[in-house]
Amino acid sequence: GGGKAVIIGDPARDKSEALFRAFGRFVNSLNGRYITAEDVGIDVNDMEWVFRETSFVTGVHQVHGGSGDPSPFTAFGAMQGLLATLHACYGNEDVGKYRYAVQGAGHVGMEFIKLLREHDAKVYVTDINKELVQRAVDEYGCTAVGLDEIYDTDAEVYSPCALGGTVNEQTLKRLKCKVICGAANNQLANNQIGDEVSRRGIFYAPDYAVNAGGVMNISLEIDGYNRERAMRMMRTIYHNVSRIFEIAKRDGIPTYLAADRLAEERISTIGKLRLPHLGVSAPSFQGRRGS
Repeated sequence: GGGKAVIIGDPARDKSEALFRAFGRFVNSLNGRYITAEDVGIDVNDMEWVFRETSFVTGVHQVHGGSGDPSPFTAFGAMQGLLATLHACYGNEDVGKYRYAVQGAGHVGMEFIKLLREHDAKVYVTDINKELVQRAVDEYGCTAVGLDEIYDTDAEVYSPCALGGTVNEQTLKRLKCKVICGAANNQLANNQIGDEVSRRGIFYAPDYAVNAGGVMNISLEIDGYNRERAMRMMRTIYHNVSRIFEIAKRDGIPTYLAADRLAEERISTIGKLRLPHLGVSAPSFQGRRGS
């Protein structure tokens, strides 16, 4: 179900031109089987070094015909996912009516916070980096809470926007939210937690449907980037998340399973439409979890 390259190290200390160029040479050796982009702890400047060694890189600066930092697009896509989730849970899309516990104020988290505050929503924010929290307070009028306190707020929406696995046995019993919708990867610690989230009547918007905006955006670089096309593409996140809630209801299953089912249904439909004349069979699909 997809792969990811991880560079182990402290982004504040270990970044160097040599490191990123070595990574670029490695990516180049894969001859396009893997196309890299920035993620947690990496920014558009770092990608410039990678770009020196390989063309199999996206999210590079606009001067190279790239789309730049994908974070605003990931956040915009997450907002589309949030609108669909509020609609499924509350029957309205009034973002400003609800309170949000945003965990992580990095590139994507801060952009998401900005969008929430544009709707005048109450936002609680936490991050390991205290300066980012202070910026969210000073520039956007958020309320700072401690790293552990984020699970105990009165927010209706919990938005994980940092690392994965934060919805787990310890935290789930503390969350008072009705909605889980954020941009982090692999938010559920395991499938049992996904089942429990569903049992508690919490509307969980599956992470890989919600956070696809950045990847959608940079995928367009391969054919020549067009921002308008990117924004239109990101609006499909609303449709996808809505369909996931419909399938979950239709089949009586948790949304994390419904997301996989939607993907499987689409792959098999596309396979029937397009693949026979190529003389190949449709690929099997494995969900993100555990891949």
